[in-house]
Amino acid sequence: MTHCPCCRAPRHVIGEETSRRLDVVSAQFRVIVTHRPKYGCRACTDGVVQAPAPERLIKGGLPTEAMVAHVPVAKYAWHLPLCRQVQVLLAQGIDIKRSVLAFWGGHAAVELRPLWLRLRRSF
Repeated sequence: MTHCPCCRAPRHVIGEETSRRLDVVSAQFRVIVTHRPKYGCRACTDGVVQAPAPERLIKGGLPTEAMVAHVPVAKYAWHLPLCRQVQVLLAQGIDIKRSVLAFWGGHAAVELRPLWLRLRRSF
């Protein structure tokens, strides 16, 4: 393709065509695992130490901050009711009940309340 089939002379670029295609990468849900090893001293009894656990939005809860934010955004911005969000998660192999998603959405509302109050005062 770089040489002419008739005279074998090198060809040169005289133009270019560009095409575009739209593709999709679906939402990906992932599990984040945190390992916190414990270290102990064999010589004494109170020498056990462990790094503190990272803070969580919901104490002892499963979701990250992004997952908690995802629930109300999907519900109110994209009009995706909780029952359909459950179906989307189930299609990804994640079995979470609608009541749990409702709890996460309520927790997001509690966290956003100070922002809402401030915006309300400014208008």
